[in-house]
Amino acid sequence: MPKAPGRNAGAATEPAPTPFRFYDNRQKYLAFVTACNEKSAIARRAADELALLQPTPPAVRLFDAGMGDGTVIARLMRSAHRQFPTVPMCVVAKEISLEDVRLGLEKLPDRLFEHPATVFVVTNLKYAEAPHLKRRDEVSAGALNWQEVRLTGTTADEYAQQIEDLGTVLANGWQTTPSPRTGNPLVVRPSVLVIYREDHKFLLDAVIPTPRGTVGQYDLVLASQPWRARMGADFKVQKVLAPLARSLAPGGKLLAIQSCGHDPGLEIIQQLWPGEQPFQVSRHELLATLRRELAGDYRHYDLSALPDDEAIFRYEMHTLPSEIGDRIGTSTLFAAWNAAIYVNQIEDERLDAVVTSGAYLEATQRVLRKHGGLWFNDEAFVVARRRD
Repeated sequence: MPKAPGRNAGAATEPAPTPFRFYDNRQKYLAFVTACNEKSAIARRAADELALLQPTPPAVRLFDAGMGDGTVIARLMRSAHRQFPTVPMCVVAKEISLEDVRLGLEKLPDRLFEHPATVFVVTNLKYAEAPHLKRRDEVSAGALNWQEVRLTGTTADEYAQQIEDLGTVLANGWQTTPSPRTGNPLVVRPSVLVIYREDHKFLLDAVIPTPRGTVGQYDLVLASQPWRARMGADFKVQKVLAPLARSLAPGGKLLAIQSCGHDPGLEIIQQLWPGEQPFQVSRHELLATLRRELAGDYRHYDLSALPDDEAIFRYEMHTLPSEIGDRIGTSTLFAAWNAAIYVNQIEDERLDAVVTSGAYLEATQRVLRKHGGLWFNDEAFVVARRRD
């Protein structure tokens, strides 16, 4: 993070610059998700866990611990419809980015058309609050911005128009302000937006959440890349994993996914910064820390780590065979470089020297030629709540 400027006695005080927060760089994010197939790979992995579920009435409940642009949860909802075509579905997604909420909701009309018995909820509450859609203390609970939208009509086009008309609701509910200390966005108005079809309200009466009730009891919780890689195990467990694990229903599963390196993407980074190791907290350490955090409750969970051949999966950057050869196009190199620094979470202030010298393109080209393309490794682990 950039250092705060020094102060001179008697000089006018200028506001300190806002610290840079890597994941708020929209250009890097959008370029990465369109150039690589990580979203579809994660959705397929989550669908494997979905196929093992045995939900109980009144609905199958899904929680996405970071909706992003909505690609993964939309694909997972498709899989859920295939698995449980007539079962009511309650999907809760956490997201603090206004732009991502808009992108995610754009994918909702087709889901509501194919699976009409769906309640979709998006919230910007913290991890300890979002699964239950409720503030932790009674004083702040009254300040919760709760909006319920009943969509009318029978076509996806009608639902899309009504969702698009929610612009003012989203702008008011998803305002953020940067933290002067960390640069992380702070929520201005804790909000919950509940969307469902008006013609299915009667059927969904026991599924639709209310400000007075508690959701929780999820059949599947997906936590895909929910943290900065360089954060310690204690932070990741206390702030994210433990609250999500405690929100599982008996028989429910928490699927967590994080980058793990040992791939050409990290090789590019290490050619420029030898010894760089952004992924130092393995799934084994996270599960061991979670076991300690759950204390006596850990016996209600299965915290066994999967072997490497089941836990590690890879995704790739989209390239044509003709793009990787003696001469690699500049656009391909730029896309590969962006993916490498995004996945490995290299801050902008570290990039100036290698970009100015052109060393980054040379390193990227060498690795792409060596491997005939670019791919990355993710690792997954499952926290399952026992039925007894």
